[in-house]
Amino acid sequence: RARLPGAGIFRCSITGLGFDVNSAVTVTYRYDTWTGHLSKADQEMWVPAGPLFHIEVQPGVVRAVHLPHFICLAEDVNTSLCSIAHFESGKMTLERPTRLIAFSAVLENPSFSLLGVLWRKIRSTLNSLPMHSLVLIFQQLHAARTTLHLYLIPDDNSVKQAIEKQEIKWNSKLIPKPPPFRPLFFGCIYRVTSTKAAEITPEEQLPFCYKSPKEQQLFVEIYIANVEEGTGLLITDTRDGIEVWRASLRSVKIDILKNVHVPASTTVPGAAFLKKHKTALCLRMSQLSTILLHLRDANVINSDEEEEVQSQNTSKKMNRVLLELVKKKGLEAQDQLYQILQVVNPYLIEDLE
Repeated sequence: RARLPGAGIFRCSITGLGFDVNSAVTVTYRYDTWTGHLSKADQEMWVPAGPLFHIEVQPGVVRAVHLPHFICLAEDVNTSLCSIAHFESGKMTLERPTRLIAFSAVLENPSFSLLGVLWRKIRSTLNSLPMHSLVLIFQQLHAARTTLHLYLIPDDNSVKQAIEKQEIKWNSKLIPKPPPFRPLFFGCIYRVTSTKAAEITPEEQLPFCYKSPKEQQLFVEIYIANVEEGTGLLITDTRDGIEVWRASLRSVKIDILKNVHVPASTTVPGAAFLKKHKTALCLRMSQLSTILLHLRDANVINSDEEEEVQSQNTSKKMNRVLLELVKKKGLEAQDQLYQILQVVNPYLIEDLE
């Protein structure tokens, strides 16, 4: 829920969803899933090009909505194939966007329920539609020391957040890495390799496709027996062998991610981090609703405690109350919050460390 204070254009930093409003208004929005609404026939004709949103807002206040998409417009693409799907009473209607910009499809004078960006499939161009994409790498903390999960997904925050939530349940930590340095293409196969000896299962080849946030996303598991300085991971296009992504795994970063059981009398890295950087975290910790969701899922806090945090009237106070609450829960709870921050606020953690 966002309380927009007056006329202007506002963008959600978590979802990328934007609103151009003519007066103060409250908007409520959440992710939905394409698979629950697109019929099989529709799925043969259309491919999702961004998240699907359920939006509620007072009629007549929103001049335009900016719906995020992951199509790379820097390439020569046929923008006439883009439509905005509007689901109401179980039926889908399609509207042409008013304009298409780098990361959003803009629709003026919209009506709201379920909205999202679709791209019409044309067999001759299915493998030539360029996509912005993400590479997500998680380290499994309870598995062998350098067991990694690597995902290759379209730049869709609803999919990214679903993966993060699942990996937290598996007690994994995100290793932040940059996205591919060239567009990827649905329907194409990409090969994952390592510059050092590594076991990659089930196989090195990973298809690039769209899967609903509620579906299990495709990933490869990578086991590296000895991570050395400069160990590299690479992704190449199997059609032409061109490298589309490269990143290094440095031993110092892997060491930070070790999860070692320690007695209560010993300093826990997460607890030590929270104590050392409490002031900075009170000022700079963001995406609090996502953090609270993960803490609830991990049974660190309950609904009453979540409400206590959210009842504070500034983000600084909310952050302070949360940190004090988790501190009272003990070392394990503090380390759990630290792990969640590694996923939700990785660049803040890296900066403070």
